[in-house]
Amino acid sequence: MPLLIDRQPVTDDSWQPLDADATQLPAGQDLIVPLARFDELADALERHDGAVAPMVTGEDDLTPLLDSLERFAMIAVEFPVFRDGRGFSIARILRQAGYTGQLRAVGNVARDQLGYLERCGFDAFAFSDEVYAEHFLNAFDEISVRYQGCADDPRPIYLQN
Repeated sequence: MPLLIDRQPVTDDSWQPLDADATQLPAGQDLIVPLARFDELADALERHDGAVAPMVTGEDDLTPLLDSLERFAMIAVEFPVFRDGRGFSIARILRQAGYTGQLRAVGNVARDQLGYLERCGFDAFAFSDEVYAEHFLNAFDEISVRYQGCADDPRPIYLQN
């Protein structure tokens, strides 16, 4: 699965998604665990010897996560379908709450969304092998003028130089 972090292709990724039906955590791996399963796996997650990152969806209540953002080096935000834009709002909420770790967009992420996703606070993007192409790296700079403020620069255009 191709991965971009800070606009650069990355081949070495230690994070592995937890199998949907897993009842035990694989030892020594950095795991991406659906936020909905955190309560169910609380004891195992507490004893796990690798890092743990939550994966949130538009269905999740972020309130418990916002109280412990500093615990996580990475948070994944799932985009289940192209037309689901709730991940954009989730990124803004997490960045405005002070989250400074890696924010990774996973799932159905398209090339024409990359610049907007980055502006909302994403700095990592995981693509399926069928979707990704080298020209995705050009997508970040295709829109050169931005009228509204966002996570990357809160100033509206009339306050920019």
